[in-house]
Amino acid sequence: MENTYDILKQRGFVRQVTNEEAVRNAFATQKVTAYVGFDPTADSLHVGNLLCLMALAHIQRGGHRPIAIIGDGTAMIGDPSGKTEMRQMMTREQISANGEKIKDQIGRYFSLDGKKGLAIRNSSWLLELKYIDFLRDIGKFFSVNRMLTAEAYKSRMETGLSFLEFNYQVTQAYDFLVLYQQHGCTLQLGGDDQWGNIIAGADLIRRVEAAQADGVTWPLLTTAGGEKMGKTAAGAVWLDPARTSPYEFYQFWINTDDRDVSRFLAYYTFLPMSEIEALSRLQGADIRQAKEVLAYEATKISHREAAADQARVASRTAFGGSGDDLSGVPSSSISLSRLREGVLVVDIFAEVGLTGSKGQARRLIEQGGVYVNQEKIAALDSTITVRDVREGAVILRAGKKRYHRLTAAE
Repeated sequence: MENTYDILKQRGFVRQVTNEEAVRNAFATQKVTAYVGFDPTADSLHVGNLLCLMALAHIQRGGHRPIAIIGDGTAMIGDPSGKTEMRQMMTREQISANGEKIKDQIGRYFSLDGKKGLAIRNSSWLLELKYIDFLRDIGKFFSVNRMLTAEAYKSRMETGLSFLEFNYQVTQAYDFLVLYQQHGCTLQLGGDDQWGNIIAGADLIRRVEAAQADGVTWPLLTTAGGEKMGKTAAGAVWLDPARTSPYEFYQFWINTDDRDVSRFLAYYTFLPMSEIEALSRLQGADIRQAKEVLAYEATKISHREAAADQARVASRTAFGGSGDDLSGVPSSSISLSRLREGVLVVDIFAEVGLTGSKGQARRLIEQGGVYVNQEKIAALDSTITVRDVREGAVILRAGKKRYHRLTAAE
């Protein structure tokens, strides 16, 4: 069997590694336990978290054991990495409820049976800590001068870094120590912005247990156009189908920039690299085929095969200009009484989520990107009425590729 570290590296998951020889050797000679932390500050993960899930899934597929840490304890502090100001505090009840939903989501990507894979809340040890004991036993191993060299802290010194947030690195490092002691975890993975925290955890294990622990980070992803991965004009692309439907999820991948297709196929599918390399050689109009494979495989992983099949049919139907089957397109209901009065196009586009706001809808009209039943809308005061209902519905389109089916009902 191919070394799991080499698989991760070949697919682009490795940007920094504490000790490459040690990590590769561990994957070759033993069953590695590795973890990634997930922040439960929302009730769903999003596409930005998908890279973490895929990395852990590859680890399990290679015969090793992944641990997903639900950071409901560290979320009480807030990770300052990449933030310009302190996060808004959430209640313990909110964080706990979010963590439960996120645990269910993670279980769609790899087994959490307690043996092959685990999901653990770090509140189980962090919230019970005695402050003075923790400072004496753990805090003594941390240098303030060294902590301040971490990018997450340096970038906040001008705008202000709270003492609460300053403790984040210590508590995350302590997570790694606890996981080593309780589960034999010797590897932490995460994005490049977590490098300082990962190093701190590995160093804490070395100091307390005189043991080897390592870390791997992957690059912080942006699209070829410079946008943050998983962000669209309408907002985040969520893994919860109630927040981002399988069709919208599928369309997100169809809309991938040509320059991103190859690396996204490597990151977000389990296709063999030989097949990915063949798809990556497609040029011009043929690259649409590679995008469709990416969209289908990514949707199948997150939402299962039936939803991916339906999204693909709906997408092909919409782009083919046929009205035969748009059942997979996001839809909502609107009353006939409302349609009789007439509804402003800008209002309904914002209401169904095709645009983030009415102002954005107006700008999209001015740019020529708003369609009702495939007809371009030019006037800002245009309305949708009962006369626009075709076979019980009105088809809305934002730009070239985002559809919504508005079903008329009594």
